[in-house]
Amino acid sequence: MFSKKTVVSAGVIGLVILITFVISFHYLRKTSFMDAAGRAALFIVAPVQNIFTTTIGFADGIWRNYFFLVSIARENEILRKRLAEVVGQVDACREIAIANERLREYVGLVNESPHQMVAAKVIARDPSPWYRTLVISKGSDDGISKGCPVVLPDGIVGHILTASSRYARVLLLIDRNCSVDALVQRTRAQGVVEGAAGARCLLNYIPRQEDVQVGDAIVSSGFDGIFPKGLSIGYVSKIIRRNTGLFQEIELVPFVDFERIEEVMVIISPQTHDLEGN
Repeated sequence: MFSKKTVVSAGVIGLVILITFVISFHYLRKTSFMDAAGRAALFIVAPVQNIFTTTIGFADGIWRNYFFLVSIARENEILRKRLAEVVGQVDACREIAIANERLREYVGLVNESPHQMVAAKVIARDPSPWYRTLVISKGSDDGISKGCPVVLPDGIVGHILTASSRYARVLLLIDRNCSVDALVQRTRAQGVVEGAAGARCLLNYIPRQEDVQVGDAIVSSGFDGIFPKGLSIGYVSKIIRRNTGLFQEIELVPFVDFERIEEVMVIISPQTHDLEGN
């Protein structure tokens, strides 16, 4: 019914179709297996990769921040040093300005005074609680001798106790061994100022009937042969008038702040009185 050639052709075509089907089925099975395997591997590996990547990023961030902080610390150290230098320069300028202000006051004192003066720096203080003295940077080579008055624009500091060639010791007004003949500036009542305990003085030998009030200024009288007349000493801070006794008890607060003296002026040509009239 069919020729041999037709049967052979149909068999060949059928065989080709079968082979194609078998190959396609085999490929599809293989592809599905590979996809499944890939998905399984991705499911396992992806979280690990994510953790690894996150860790690396975190470590990299810490490392970068560390170097950034180190850099900031170095910059801060440099800025601190520069700030310290600037603060030091400002303090030095301030000290110069304060010193200049004091020197202007001293120059004014020298210009207004009829006496010859020598400026000196305070280089030491007596640590003893029984003696109130200073050591200054000028001595007999500069014309300073025992008894020379020592002053500031504010008033009397004391007088020279001893002098060497380059240095001198000043007995302060507030020392118990120092005394100045003085006047109550307002009433001209005369007494003697003497050092007392603490940074204060006493005005002694003022009779009870004399008019003295708290706040009165006390100046040197010039009668002691050491201090010229009219130098400021202090002001009256306390008065006691007892029912008995001849004199009032008067306390003074000196005009000079003895805890802050840095320089002084020494009068080397004080006014003297020639008793023989020469």
